[in-house]
Amino acid sequence: MLNRRDLLRAAAAAGALGTVWPLSAGLSPAEAHAAALDLGASWDPAPFTLGVGSGDPLPDSVVLWTRLAPEPLAFEQPLPEVVEVEWTVALDRTMRSRIASGTIAASNLLGHSVHVPVQGLRPGRTYYYQFTALGKRSRVGRTRTAPVGPVSKVRFATANCQAFHDGFYAAHRGIAREDLDFVVHLGDYIYEHGQVGGAHVRDHEGPAVLSLADYRRRHALYKGDPSLRDAHAAHPFFLTWDDHEVVNDYSGSEGSAPFVKRRAAAYQAWYEHMPIRSGSALEPQIHRRRQWGSLVDLTVLDLRQYRSAQNIAGGTILGAEQKQWLLDGISGAREAWQVWLNSIMLSQLARQGGGYYFTDQWDGFLQERREVLGHVAAEGMQDLVVLTGDWHSAFVDDIRPDFDDLSSPVIGTEFTAHSITSGAYSPEWNAVNGPVMGAANPHLKYFEGNRYGYDVYEVTPRRFTTHMRVIGDRRDAASPVTTLTTFHVDRGKAGSYEDPATAGSPAQYRRP
Repeated sequence: MLNRRDLLRAAAAAGALGTVWPLSAGLSPAEAHAAALDLGASWDPAPFTLGVGSGDPLPDSVVLWTRLAPEPLAFEQPLPEVVEVEWTVALDRTMRSRIASGTIAASNLLGHSVHVPVQGLRPGRTYYYQFTALGKRSRVGRTRTAPVGPVSKVRFATANCQAFHDGFYAAHRGIAREDLDFVVHLGDYIYEHGQVGGAHVRDHEGPAVLSLADYRRRHALYKGDPSLRDAHAAHPFFLTWDDHEVVNDYSGSEGSAPFVKRRAAAYQAWYEHMPIRSGSALEPQIHRRRQWGSLVDLTVLDLRQYRSAQNIAGGTILGAEQKQWLLDGISGAREAWQVWLNSIMLSQLARQGGGYYFTDQWDGFLQERREVLGHVAAEGMQDLVVLTGDWHSAFVDDIRPDFDDLSSPVIGTEFTAHSITSGAYSPEWNAVNGPVMGAANPHLKYFEGNRYGYDVYEVTPRRFTTHMRVIGDRRDAASPVTTLTTFHVDRGKAGSYEDPATAGSPAQYRRP
């Protein structure tokens, strides 16, 4: 019988470590699984190898998720066409105080994934849940429903940009251990491209993903990091997406037949692997509004599915229907913290001498940004905080309806968070360009691009606080987490300020 060292030799002989999959390397699913363990992946016991998760909490409901995948990397799962899955919700981690249960069919049409919209729960409560199928039990997950009425505090985190090949998920290990009400994932949950080679601590499993089988395998690879599974099991998630869930910088308006087929495969695989509530597998509905009691209104944006090409007159990043929905929400906003969950940078990031750093973000849709932010100003909506991913770096920006006009009022704050692992720009690039970006963008208050981690937010009726958590080394799965710096926004006062206790922390740019 081959040992794991022999399997690695066999994989290398087949081309590269990253191709140890049943079809490409000639290995059986069991052999591929064993070789993948040596590449740093691991999974929960079968059939719940990909773990459990919950999401989209409401006051009386939450979605529970799992996917049956006894052989997570196999092209086809060794399962019946339909498997009955039992689910249980309890008040305690031992699952003795059960308050709800049922069964749901897991079909091979959706990769034997299940999405259970549990109803009849009580607001603001912590619950535990577990699945049973094929005589086996999953790990126990923890979730929480949204509160109603007055709320004194909410604590949550954001994560984004977790390229598997760029390092281990020590940041998700930190998120799993935080005391949080929920987590927001801002996109780039997976990356679609092939192997990168070089000195990375681990790599993708093969070439760029194109088919449904490919995307399922890629999601299974990412779920092969135990810290990611731990984070999902510890907290309910709100989710949006960015481009790499399909392909780099894609536009939803692209219409070639091969792309449409690829996008459909990517959307279905994303749905199959996420605790998402509504929409279909082929057209998931991402944008939604959620309330966390009287304290916070969450507006989840979808900035990929409906967008047109960038840099064209009348181009849209939101699509007509979502834009009107957003404008209506601005007009009807109540007196609460208005928090937009936004996958790509809203604030202007202009270059010295003209132009913009990236027009794949809102800078490529200037007319629509002016319309939306102008509507915020005209309606007098207060206490706007925008939480953003994508840049692999931390930014703090004042939001103005016209970024080129310094007399334009500050109407909100944008916090762009570090990536979980995805490669930041070089220290040399950051050291040079941080001050350059600050000079060209007077609304930019802070930039730091040499670290990795996540943000934790503590929100009270009087203050919105952002703690930038960073890890020591993304090559270390157990790297410790520290707080780099902390920013505050006071209720009724647009604009942020850095906490004096942390204002001496390292940064490539900090506005004097």
